[in-house]
Amino acid sequence: MLADTIDILRDLIAFPTVSSDSNLGLIVHLAARLTDAGARVELMHDETGQKANLFATLGPEGDGGIVLSGHTDVVPVAEQEWSTDPFEMTERDGRLYGRGSCDMKGFLACCLAALPLWSGRDLARPLHFAFTYDEEVGCVGAMALAAQLAGRGLRPAMALVGEPTGMAIIDGHKGVDEYTVEFTGLEGHGSAPDRGVNAGEYAVRYVARLLELREELKTRAPEGSPFDPPHSTLNLGRISGGVAHNVIIGRAEVEWDLRPVQGADRDFVRDALDRLVRDDLLPAMRAVAPDADIVTHVIGQTVGLEPRAHNAARDLLAGSTGRNGTETAAFGTEAGIFQQTGMDVAVCGPGDIAQAHKPDEYVEIAELARCLDMLRGLTPYLIRSGG
Repeated sequence: MLADTIDILRDLIAFPTVSSDSNLGLIVHLAARLTDAGARVELMHDETGQKANLFATLGPEGDGGIVLSGHTDVVPVAEQEWSTDPFEMTERDGRLYGRGSCDMKGFLACCLAALPLWSGRDLARPLHFAFTYDEEVGCVGAMALAAQLAGRGLRPAMALVGEPTGMAIIDGHKGVDEYTVEFTGLEGHGSAPDRGVNAGEYAVRYVARLLELREELKTRAPEGSPFDPPHSTLNLGRISGGVAHNVIIGRAEVEWDLRPVQGADRDFVRDALDRLVRDDLLPAMRAVAPDADIVTHVIGQTVGLEPRAHNAARDLLAGSTGRNGTETAAFGTEAGIFQQTGMDVAVCGPGDIAQAHKPDEYVEIAELARCLDMLRGLTPYLIRSGG
C-alpha cells in the first residue's frame, strides 16, 4: 500500500488546488477512485459551481460508523522560494516534497490507497469519506457539508480528521476567528496632513490596541487550560495601505486572527475593539471627513474542538495506533464543526504542522506508513457488529 500511496500523492499534488481557485479537477479525480472501489459518491457544489465537497460511503446505509475527513485546498505558493516545482512531487531523502504533501493531501492519499482494505467487504458499519473545499480560508466547505448532513438526518458516530499531527492523537484545539478591517479616510497632499484623514494612522492606532489586547489575553487563561499556550492568542497577519511617500493614505487594511480557548475571550476582544472604533477612531475621522469609515469583515469563525472525557474517536485511534496519550493543538481544523453535529471527533494524520504552509513543504514517507497502519487498524471496528 505504501508504494500506491506515494503514486497517488504524486497525482494529488499535481492538482493546484489553491483556495482561491477551483478544486473540481481534484474532486472529480477522487470521486472516480472511490467509485471504482464501490463507494456511493456524491458531489456537493458551492453556489458558484466552481468548488465542491465530496461525500462517499462504503458499507451499509444509516447512522453510525466513521467519517474520514480531509480538505482538498492548499495555501498559495506565490512569493515563496521553492527549490522544486511545488505542484510536482519530488522524492528526496525519505521525504516527499510538494504543496499539500503535508497539509493535507498525504492523508487523502493514504485513504485512497487503503480502499482495498474495505472495498467489497461486508462492512457492519458505514465508512464515510468527507473531502472538503476552502478549509484554509475559514472551513467554508466543512460548514456547508455539516449543514447538509444534518438536514438529511444522517448521524455518523465519529469523525477522524487527518490533519498533520505526526500521528499523535489530538482531542482538543482552539477555535480560529479571522478578520479583515478596512479603513477609509481622505487622501490629500502629504504637505497638508491636517486636511486629510490618514487611514494608515488610524489603522496603526487600531493595531496598537490589538497588541495591548494580546497581552491582556495572557492574564485570562482558564485554570487548568490544556492548551499550549494556555491562553487565547491574537496574531497580526497583514497591514497594507498607501500609494506614495507624499500622499495621505486614503485606504488601509488590517488582517488579524484570534484563537480563543473560551467564548468569553472572543467577546472581550470584540467589545474592546468596538468601543475603540465607536468612541475614539470614527469620531476623530469623521470630524474631518464625514464619509470616513471603518468596516470589519468576518472572514471566518471556526469553532474549536472541545476535549471531552468520553470520546469514542479518540479511543478508537488509541487502539489503531497503539498510542495511549492525547494532546491538544493551537492550530484549527474542521474537527469542531463535526463535533457540533454530535459526532465524537479526534485529529490524527501524517506530517508535521511545522511544515505546513512553508516553501519546500514535505511529508516523510515513514509518516505515511504509520498512517496506513492506523487506517488498517480501523478494519476490525468496521467489520464487527454490535458494540
